[in-house]
Amino acid sequence: MTNARAPSAARVSGVRGHCGVALLGGACLLGSVLATSVAQADSAAAPAAAPQDTSLTMHGITLYGTVDIGLQYETNGAPVSDYFPAGSAGLLQKSSRESIVSAVPSALGQSKIGLKGVEPLVGDWSGVFKLETFFNPTSGDISDALKSVALNNGKALNTQTVGVDSSIAGQLFNGAAYGGLSSPTFGTITFGWQNGLMADGIAKYDPMGASNAFSVIGFSGTAAGGGDTEDRRLQNSLKYDATFGVLHVGAQYQFNGSSGSAGNATELAIGVAAQGASLDAYYEKKNDAISVSALSAAQVATLPVLGYPVSSSLAATISDNTTYSVMGSYKFDPVKVFAGYQHIQFANPTTPLTAGYTTIGGYTLAVVNNTAYPNDKILQVYWAGAKFYATPKFDVTVAFYGYKQNAYSSEAALAGCNSNKSGACSGTLTAASMVLDYRWTKRFDTYFGAMWSSVSDGLANGYLATNTVDPTIGVRYSF
Repeated sequence: MTNARAPSAARVSGVRGHCGVALLGGACLLGSVLATSVAQADSAAAPAAAPQDTSLTMHGITLYGTVDIGLQYETNGAPVSDYFPAGSAGLLQKSSRESIVSAVPSALGQSKIGLKGVEPLVGDWSGVFKLETFFNPTSGDISDALKSVALNNGKALNTQTVGVDSSIAGQLFNGAAYGGLSSPTFGTITFGWQNGLMADGIAKYDPMGASNAFSVIGFSGTAAGGGDTEDRRLQNSLKYDATFGVLHVGAQYQFNGSSGSAGNATELAIGVAAQGASLDAYYEKKNDAISVSALSAAQVATLPVLGYPVSSSLAATISDNTTYSVMGSYKFDPVKVFAGYQHIQFANPTTPLTAGYTTIGGYTLAVVNNTAYPNDKILQVYWAGAKFYATPKFDVTVAFYGYKQNAYSSEAALAGCNSNKSGACSGTLTAASMVLDYRWTKRFDTYFGAMWSSVSDGLANGYLATNTVDPTIGVRYSF
């Protein structure tokens, strides 16, 4: 990640410089593949048949990527961010307030570029690695959600641009950076910066495939991160995943003590798959989970005294989170159905963090709240949907999502409240979406879809609007 006290512009410049090296390496790999193909064609005694359309792989290393660009209208939105991975707030946010028409990145699939490799070692064991970078094709910037939040420091809510927390914080390899060993017999073990098991489950069982514009649990990392989106991916983590016949198991542990991972995390998964049906259960315990927000004008005024730069300082709420989840799917051609449920418990941290702590991406927590949950907050997340494969090239997906929060305030006047006068009152979020996707070729598709989302009572506290719709049309190229 980067130096927390370095000016934001300097940090971004450094990231871009490194990314240039990574992209150049990818271009060289692609060039080598093309050059090899030309040389083979020239040496042939007779014209050869057209080569098979395969991945860009050489010596076990594959270059891959996605570019997704769309045009979106929001009935209630905020000006689009150059840095937040989704650009816009397809899911209603507190700052959503006005109709917006804009080009947006990564509406259906995350724009990225990466390298992954497999090297046979001994028996059926192989060495594996993955390096992946997310970017915003509409601005050309490396995705950095925490920068999108920091850019709103000191601004009134009705003047803010889109700023949403995430695990994607401007790191050189913000999507993945890990290596390990893999065996079809014994499973895969990897170490580094990688998805949590819960995030893998969301990607597998979300009918919208964790889309940014059309999925609540894709746009928001609350479910995938076991309560807080910064834990959707876990740095300094050891992960094991294996399949034995119909049984699937997984375990992951995040070590604490490094920058951005003050508390450890434990994730477990077990499931079965057979006859078109798949069912998985998940458990996650994360200590010192971090949720960031922009600083108020009054808080920004204290930064010179504290010695923290405005461009890389944030406010944060700290909690210990415990999550249980069950997710499943069933396919009966030409339809596949999905459903999932999560129970997330937020408690005050047993080991509080102090102001000045450096979180992911090198950002400084200038203001820290360790007492947000005098009573445990319970958030229930649920969803269901179906994908209809109308033809081999065309499918239609529909989905429904919901949040339900309990009343957890310790104030007598707010006991059991179910209004929007406090964020600690009970409340709900409801959303529904639909997407039509047509694949012209293996690598190129076009899509049209929309998501409606609405908040009420405690989950509507502080919102400028209570609902929005985001019809979006776009194109996606994958290689």
